[in-house]
Amino acid sequence: MKRALISPNEVVTAYDGTTGQRVAEVSSASFEIAEPLFWLDCPDECVADLWFYRGGALEPIPQEPEAA
Repeated sequence: MKRALISPNEVVTAYDGTTGQRVAEVSSASFEIAEPLFWLDCPDECVADLWFYRGGALEPIPQEPEAA
């Protein structure tokens, strides 16, 4: 299982105004960090800077739909 490093001081805002805390790194092994950073287990498809931590869960940052 992968681990996501969450940076609670960095707020990410999606195109639709949705906000969450930045996923700074995704790793297969956690390492020692300083507060306020923290680790969470995450799905294998989680990618740093493309996902965020919001409402107690990790989720992809909503992307603006492509124009048709």
